[in-house]
Amino acid sequence: MNAVRTFNVEAGLPSLDDARKSVMAQIKQARRERVAVLKVIHGYGSSGKGGTLCFGLRKSFGLRKKEGVIRDYIAGENFSIFNNTVLDLLEAVPELRGDPDLGAANEGVTLIWLK
Repeated sequence: MNAVRTFNVEAGLPSLDDARKSVMAQIKQARRERVAVLKVIHGYGSSGKGGTLCFGLRKSFGLRKKEGVIRDYIAGENFSIFNNTVLDLLEAVPELRGDPDLGAANEGVTLIWLK
């Protein structure tokens, strides 16, 4: 079992609705397979101001957290050792310590901490 799985939802340039459906399917599959973290690559948008997928998916992740579907989510720009949630996540999933996005402030990814 891998503790971390990466899913590139940006590939194929889906609509926000299709991206949400794809991510939810990946979350369900990852939970069945006991994956601890799903790293979602959604991009940041070609305008440099943040894209539809980035903002729309993160809003959806916030709702999934409130519903109890996921434990938490961490925006790539907050994936840093200076974030207490990240420190808890790194303790629970030490494999993430070597992740290239740790400390990189990558706005094009979000990490989903699964239950």
